[in-house]
Amino acid sequence: MRPGSVSPCILVVDDEPQILKALRTNLEARDYRVRTASTGRAAVIELADASPDLVILDLGLPDISGTEVLASLRSWSDVPVIVVSARTSDPEKIAALDQGADDYLTKPFSMGELLARVRAALRRHVPGDPAPILVTEDFSIDFARGVAEAAGEPVHLTPTEWKIVTVLVRSEGRLVTQRQLLDEVWGEEFENESGYLRVHMTHIRRKLEPSPAQPRYFRTEPGIGYRFTRGEPS
Repeated sequence: MRPGSVSPCILVVDDEPQILKALRTNLEARDYRVRTASTGRAAVIELADASPDLVILDLGLPDISGTEVLASLRSWSDVPVIVVSARTSDPEKIAALDQGADDYLTKPFSMGELLARVRAALRRHVPGDPAPILVTEDFSIDFARGVAEAAGEPVHLTPTEWKIVTVLVRSEGRLVTQRQLLDEVWGEEFENESGYLRVHMTHIRRKLEPSPAQPRYFRTEPGIGYRFTRGEPS
């Protein structure tokens, strides 16, 4: 670590107090900043509040599962995630990796191996701006907590609408083609189903735009795709 630089922040999520204590002790001994959570809901709050540089995540949590925490995180951030779990079957490992985990370590593990994987994950990751909270003049969205408000009132977005909004906000100012959106939200087999997008974009605008017929934020590029911007109404 360079002199004067800020040490990486690592969030450790595990419901076993002994493991939390051991990981905190070993990570802090190597100058990492450490936050901990023993439940899935506490982890989601920490993810939004602490904006960690890396997450060590157990799958077997007492309230919501580690895979649900991972899915929530991946809806707005690409922070590295190392799963540590007693689950040893290949299907479970594959499912976690497909869900967005960067690495998978089976319990019990050696502290030396975990630390090596932490260093490798931090080296590989090029941090971006996850922007977990979006605030505009007309609405706000907390991506980490899955909460949206417009005109001071709660707004319910469906899971599909959340995915569309997330993709567009991540690409703020840039054109996202219809095919790109369909691929990211529904999968490659739906790349020609542009009607799906038109219907969902209509619903999103009704819920978030002050004037849905003249969208200010979620704009259409006719025949090409969509763009999220904070400019003046089109």
